[in-house]
Amino acid sequence: MNKITKKLIVFKYFFHFCGTMTSMTEFNTLKTEKKTEIPENMRLNAFGEPIPEMFFDFEGKSIFERFFGHIKTVHVHKKHVRDGCFKIGLYRQGIMHDLSKYSPTEFFLSVKYWCGTRSPNANDRRINGCSRAWLHHKGRNRHHFEYWIDFEGPPVNGFIGCKMPLKYVAEMVCDRRAACIAYHGKDYKQADAWNYYARNRKILVMHPDTRAVLERALILMRDESEEACFEFLRSILKITKGSDYTAGSLGIEYSDLDQ
Repeated sequence: MNKITKKLIVFKYFFHFCGTMTSMTEFNTLKTEKKTEIPENMRLNAFGEPIPEMFFDFEGKSIFERFFGHIKTVHVHKKHVRDGCFKIGLYRQGIMHDLSKYSPTEFFLSVKYWCGTRSPNANDRRINGCSRAWLHHKGRNRHHFEYWIDFEGPPVNGFIGCKMPLKYVAEMVCDRRAACIAYHGKDYKQADAWNYYARNRKILVMHPDTRAVLERALILMRDESEEACFEFLRSILKITKGSDYTAGSLGIEYSDLDQ
């Protein structure tokens, strides 16, 4: 290697080092600027992110209010899930729905963060970065699409949504409706389940056929009536309660769904 080549290599690494230092300086400057934008009295989570005060609503309630409030919320929720499941012939699921909420892992954390206007898991997640109660819950209840997320190797190399058996998709619809009733109370509207789903619709990891069934049911509930939604669920459950279906075999066209 001659002297000219050696000098070129030295200059190459020198400029690369200078560029790296400049990038790091800019990053630290942006990081500092971002930190200075946070109000002094705003609390931060474990990752240093600001937490809106609305997620601390539970602090204004006594432990007794939270304890009995959570029990009431769970019972109201289970009642409406049971009513919905019974209407579509899923009697066992209607009775057994969400029993894991009474387990210590879920119950005590839910009491701690209960406020009555949103899921305790939302408060827990926003404050601590994750909700152990929710991680426990979704891993034991098959009506949550998150239960069916798996990892696929090459060529995808990422997370995928496995197709849910229809009986659990139907229970998921009943679950979403019941949750809106439990938290919205007298302000509940039949479009609420769709509106809640639509907030994060584009980023949810879900099998396309499962998504098509869920969206058709929620759109029927939103645009027509709850009974129209239940009638649709009853009709597809007569075809199969398992996962041997496609959206097409159930008469669902993707073009019919809201985009």
